Amino acid sequence: MLLAAIVTDALAASPHFAIQVTDEATGRGVPMIELETVNQVAYVTDSNGFAAIDDAELMGRRIFFYVRGHGYLFPPDGFGAYGRALEVQPGGKAELKVQRINIAERLYRITGEGIYRDTQMLGRARPFPPPNGQVAGLDSVQTARYAGRVHWFWGDTLQMAYALGHFRMSGATSPLPGPQTFDPAVGVPLAYEVGENGFARPMWPPVPGQPAALVWSDGFIAVPDGAGRERLLAHYSQRLGLERQLAHGLSVFNDETRMFDELRVLPAEERWRFPKGHPTRGRDTLDGYVLFRAEAEAHAPFLAVRARATVEALLDREGYEAFTCLRAGSREVEREADGRAIWAWKRDAAPLTQQTEAALLRSGKLRGEETRYQVRDAATGKPIELHAGSVRWNAYRKKWLLLAGQRGGSSMLGEIWLAEADEATGPWRTARKIVTHDRQSFYNPVQHDFLDQDGGRLIYFEGTYTNEFSGNPAATARYQYNQIMYRLDLSDPRLGAR
Repeated sequence: MLLAAIVTDALAASPHFAIQVTDEATGRGVPMIELETVNQVAYVTDSNGFAAIDDAELMGRRIFFYVRGHGYLFPPDGFGAYGRALEVQPGGKAELKVQRINIAERLYRITGEGIYRDTQMLGRARPFPPPNGQVAGLDSVQTARYAGRVHWFWGDTLQMAYALGHFRMSGATSPLPGPQTFDPAVGVPLAYEVGENGFARPMWPPVPGQPAALVWSDGFIAVPDGAGRERLLAHYSQRLGLERQLAHGLSVFNDETRMFDELRVLPAEERWRFPKGHPTRGRDTLDGYVLFRAEAEAHAPFLAVRARATVEALLDREGYEAFTCLRAGSREVEREADGRAIWAWKRDAAPLTQQTEAALLRSGKLRGEETRYQVRDAATGKPIELHAGSVRWNAYRKKWLLLAGQRGGSSMLGEIWLAEADEATGPWRTARKIVTHDRQSFYNPVQHDFLDQDGGRLIYFEGTYTNEFSGNPAATARYQYNQIMYRLDLSDPRLGAR
């Protein structure tokens, strides 16, 4: 049975009562744990695991707090109530220990207001100064290493000054991690690109003639041009809402304006010959290439498109190749004389996704052992339909790691899975669930391999936490529509042997 230790002391600098929720295994504070009284007054721990109880009506009384949080367990008492009664006193403190159920560890919130709000209210030091940018919420991260720094980009951006923010991507930079810069276990010191009003400004100019249009962008990659100069490229999509795309193409970062300029407009019907998702540099036989996911269906995370890693090659649609078993110019499987399916990089055949491959399997055109994307739960054998994610080489496991969300599951877009393969293209056979969120979404996750520690044993990933798409009307204060960082120890025996 999990033990819960309650320790009280004096916090002379604060008139509030401090509750810190810690991981019983590490002693580290756990963010986003909800503490709720029996009359539904709720507090949510900040990125240090602190909640500052500031309600005068609670002071000097014994108060019961329910304790709950995604991926963490607090033991029930004899009546099945998951919580503890605490003596709430000004300047006092209680520590509540929780057991981590998720394999991955929740570390901190990266974006939004009040990341260390309760820590500051309690008179304690925070690891970083509050970031600039006046950001209340940010959607879906993209990153690229460019000009000696990490460039971070997010989608729709919320502000505190009005109900609407802007919808043309926000950006920030940080140094690379290291002893003289920052420890990703503690946080990321972001410096936002801001406008004259101090709010994070758009990274794309307004769409001509479409003032209501938004701009989404992905596929950020730094590559050399013909003169050897490093350039930062990205795919953009000008849109009216989720469904209607007005135009799309490739853009380039302007070092003087610190915004993106249009580089080339793509045909509306082009579905895969452009940078997409979270690009990955190839290794070994793929050295010199950049690999992308296919745009086609359901935001599949698998690397199924490649191009040479130069500006000119990324602009040349004819140079893109798809990793596929289809015959060029058809939807039929290409086979050797002995009947084996030919999986190869091909210029004139469409890439496959998990869904299109599954259709070939159902029709009998592919055999089970010939598939590459039919991932199953390593524990139960049940099939998993993966959503967006990333593929990265890992030096510790000496494997390619696929980290992706799940479409459906026990929490719509709220569960994160990890799979391994010997090649960047798979085959991906089994995966293990490393994170789950109870009726909340955590979508578009990405592993930040530039944050790896201890030879790749510790990896870091973030995603967008929100009640959107989950069917849950309740939103978590301050965490809603923001980015949360997780850490995974790849030596955890629950992940299987190396």
